[in-house]
Amino acid sequence: MSTSSNFRSVSPTALRDALLGPAEIAVIDVREQGLFARKSLLWGISIPYFRLELEIARLVPRLDTPIVLVDADGQTLQAAAERLQRLAYTDIALLEGGVDGWEAAGLEVFQDENVPGKAFGEWIEEKAQTPHIDVRELRRRIASGEDVVIVDGRTPAEFKNFSLPGAFNVPNIELPYRIRELAPKPDTLVVVNCAGRTRSIVGAQTLIDAGIPNPVVALEDGTMAWLLNGLQLEHGRVTELPEPGAVHLTQARAAAADLLQRAGVSYVDDAGLARLSADTRRSLYLLDVRTEEEYVDGHLPGWWWVPGGQLVQGPDKHIGTRGARVVLADWDGVRAPAAAAWLAQFGVYDVHLYRTGTPADLQLGPAPRLLRLDPAVGPTPWIAPASAHGRQRDGAVIIDIDNSLQYRKQHPEGAWFIAPHRLRELSASKFPGKSILLTSRDGVLAGRVAAAHRTGELDVRAIQGGTEAWKRAGLPLGNGDQQRLTGEDDTRYGAYVYAEEAVRHQRFREYLAWEHGLTAQLKRSGGEAHYRQIERPAPVFEAAPAATR
Repeated sequence: MSTSSNFRSVSPTALRDALLGPAEIAVIDVREQGLFARKSLLWGISIPYFRLELEIARLVPRLDTPIVLVDADGQTLQAAAERLQRLAYTDIALLEGGVDGWEAAGLEVFQDENVPGKAFGEWIEEKAQTPHIDVRELRRRIASGEDVVIVDGRTPAEFKNFSLPGAFNVPNIELPYRIRELAPKPDTLVVVNCAGRTRSIVGAQTLIDAGIPNPVVALEDGTMAWLLNGLQLEHGRVTELPEPGAVHLTQARAAAADLLQRAGVSYVDDAGLARLSADTRRSLYLLDVRTEEEYVDGHLPGWWWVPGGQLVQGPDKHIGTRGARVVLADWDGVRAPAAAAWLAQFGVYDVHLYRTGTPADLQLGPAPRLLRLDPAVGPTPWIAPASAHGRQRDGAVIIDIDNSLQYRKQHPEGAWFIAPHRLRELSASKFPGKSILLTSRDGVLAGRVAAAHRTGELDVRAIQGGTEAWKRAGLPLGNGDQQRLTGEDDTRYGAYVYAEEAVRHQRFREYLAWEHGLTAQLKRSGGEAHYRQIERPAPVFEAAPAATR
């Protein structure tokens, strides 16, 4: 390693070697999320520069965690390192040449988001030979009157947006806990689907690993394949999660105990948890994997809510430190074991379970918002929504800086969209001499960005409470993205967001080809080196003869 300014620089090969080892490390990519999704490191996590204050405390809680900062070419890392240093982080290095330097060194770069989880899903399908069924065969079986239950392993919000006809929404880690209520007969075929591939594969394999007697399959290529076959999805549906009965819960707990033994994960008691919490040399993540409603109704103090299926789909979105300790909890002894078994198979976390019993000391409500504020940034120059509306009529410009896909759906009428990393440049060229009023969903991001941009040459304020407060005040709203100035830089644009069918279908094909290619990328990158196989029950699904399909 060499020294650059006040911070160490690390070469691509040195970082590659560190990522192949067992030690804790957080690789933070400070570009906007849309730029990150175009080209990134396998174990990089996305925390854009202007969101560091909002997200770093949750994702990287230990202040002496070894951190390597990444950008496109290494040119913007000094400012990010200085900000982290002001936020009290002490072990900061800069990747020489950024992602471009990594690629120039012959190392593998990845596209899209949730790449560790998606690559792992493809690896699992190959190693475990997870059974799958294509859309035509599924439709044939349904038409012939076979006993089939379709479960969608995505989140309730995703399911409500679109779903397969007749499907039930059971997020993946809820499946072993609840599936026996939906498919009590052992010969019922259980089909797990998602929007693409990963959660179909992981959901199906979760049920197989849990030893349910039913034949279980993943729907090959999910709802993308459904649409590519010219079929229609349903919209706006909500299905209730079934509560497991006493007999089924006993069966599920027994299966979970067997799974934990095969995965090599064990419980810690109160004393063990206290020892883990007291070890300041290691990062510790305490995660509650139940439903959001259950968490809000009462959770252990200091524990974060992470839906278990999403934790497996995208561990990098919730655990910022690779190599960290992770303790999971639930109240039922089924869901946390399922999530823990998957995390253990990634091979890069020290995974434990906490046996809660019936806790007496619970907190109510959602998880708190953790901010770690930069002392070099002054106070936020707030403006109330009604005053902002008046200033807009007098010529001030409202700029949304949060998420361009949400901006497309709803924003203060007349607002523009600019991703934060280009705010100073574009506001100066597009709106010279104008007062700038920033908004974000709840105003928090807008407030921090406004404070950071408050200089003599730029008159910037933030709308207090953001677009949510603007809406509550009954002020006029608009939609569409005709006034979006920064393309797709700020967030990932998935295939489903494109309105034109031909474009959307082409994006589906490109995405599915990318997912199918992830196992080859893993092999080239060495990224599968830590993955662990566990002993698994043999699948019981029998594919139909080719002549009948």
